[in-house]
Amino acid sequence: MRHDIITCLKSMAAQPDRPWLHGGTPATYGELLAATGQVAHTLLALGLEKGDRLLLQVEKCPEVLTLYLACLRAGIVFLPVNPGYTVAETRHFLTDAEPALAVVDAPRQAEITATGARVASLSDLMAASATQDPAFADPPHAPDDLAAILYTSGTTGRSKGVMLSRDNLASNAATLVDLWRFTEADVLLHALPVFHTHGLFVATNCVLVSGASMVFLPSFTPDAVLTALPQATVMMGVPTFYTRLLADPRLTRDACTGVRLFISSS
Repeated sequence: MRHDIITCLKSMAAQPDRPWLHGGTPATYGELLAATGQVAHTLLALGLEKGDRLLLQVEKCPEVLTLYLACLRAGIVFLPVNPGYTVAETRHFLTDAEPALAVVDAPRQAEITATGARVASLSDLMAASATQDPAFADPPHAPDDLAAILYTSGTTGRSKGVMLSRDNLASNAATLVDLWRFTEADVLLHALPVFHTHGLFVATNCVLVSGASMVFLPSFTPDAVLTALPQATVMMGVPTFYTRLLADPRLTRDACTGVRLFISSS
């Protein structure tokens, strides 16, 4: 049976001490649900409404996941953008998607504001959220409600926004959880970026739907991955990750003894 991603989050948070991030914040599902409620309140306090679009362009951090789920709870359309894009490249997404708010890292706030967009820094947004009530009354949602917009790579022209519904996200996660046999005992080693579908939706939603947990690395390096690998049962990556790991003599049978599944996609 397929469930909305937020329904799964609330179900897992019924056991509030269930692990969510190992070594990260929020660390448990209970803390995650509370944090998403606080951020959802903050977005509404900023004047955003259900159906509005929020562009996010920040370096990878756990707060990205909290903001994504807060947007799902509030019905705000989530639009992640590569933090490596220049201001000129980012302008295309701002004019095409017309987000009600762009959330960026603090050093980039002034230059994105200069494009005419309404901008907040992620650090300020999270600081404001800390004083909000964690209890949030989610508005009603329909399976076909727009949840996110992901832009194509633009290899044959300007990047085009792909509109994803709540049910698109839920059905994808349910199918992959079944295919990859995810359970609450799994620990995902997450070293992917979170501005595209693999690192954001596939990884995060598979963990949420199954009640699993994550080791959430800020980026891929062989050192970091090989250090974290003994904690993991599943790793998701792209071919370049595995090429670099296979060239490292520290990648031994013993190093992989607890890993039941390596997933490669690009």
